Amino acid sequence: MTLLDAAGLQTIYGPGCSECLNTTGDHAGTNQCEHCGSVVACANADLRVESGEVLGIVGESGSGKSSLAETLALERDPEATVAGEVAYAGHDGNLLDVDYQTRHALRTGEIAFVHQHIRDGLELEFTGGGNVAEKLLAAGWRSYEAVRERVRDLFEATEIPPARMDDPTRTYSGGMQRRVQIARALATDPELVILDEPTTGLDVSVQARVLDMFRRVQREETVAAVVVSHDLGVVRLLADRTLVMRHGRIVESGLTDRIMEDPHHEYTQTLINSVL
Repeated sequence: MTLLDAAGLQTIYGPGCSECLNTTGDHAGTNQCEHCGSVVACANADLRVESGEVLGIVGESGSGKSSLAETLALERDPEATVAGEVAYAGHDGNLLDVDYQTRHALRTGEIAFVHQHIRDGLELEFTGGGNVAEKLLAAGWRSYEAVRERVRDLFEATEIPPARMDDPTRTYSGGMQRRVQIARALATDPELVILDEPTTGLDVSVQARVLDMFRRVQREETVAAVVVSHDLGVVRLLADRTLVMRHGRIVESGLTDRIMEDPHHEYTQTLINSVL
């Protein structure tokens, strides 16, 4: 079953003009409009996510993948102009047009976002358990005992020692902080989790543990995910299908194995050859 279906997604930083889409993109070799100076973070982006599937979005820095992820996660940047259509199972209309109350309910319950930068996703002075509990309280949980039990279960599932629940999050290692973000994202049993560069700042050995943990939990919970990364190894490990972005456009898409073994676009070939 299709969980999310997006068409014509577009994010522009700046005033925008009639030439923005014509003078940016893969064919132009830039995502900055030569006429008005606006940055076309992404444009003409079509994608879908099936229930329980992991979709990878890969590309170099500045390719637009994070802007696309933020749009899907209903993270509104007041400096950006966003357009397009996002249909989500069980909801009528375009998710990009919903009111604040509906958007809050979706982000609290059904669509979760794991930020690239820890400080954007966690309050480091809160306890680790408190960061997860905050999400549950926002979703309407009121029983102290039930919240504590849920946090404990999530810590165990994400391989964080429950004995650390009441320690300040700033005392956790980078890998543990990333796992707290994932535990927080999973707290309300969302249908879709969007992860933006989930291994940023982590040592290689820690990256592997975090990714293995997420893959296990994702499969056990049959939650769909969108994983954004510049690291092909991350996408290869987690994603069933992959989109490749460059200069704000999707330049190739397909099954991850096909993308990795038989890339069609020259840019995708360069990305893969660079890590071989």
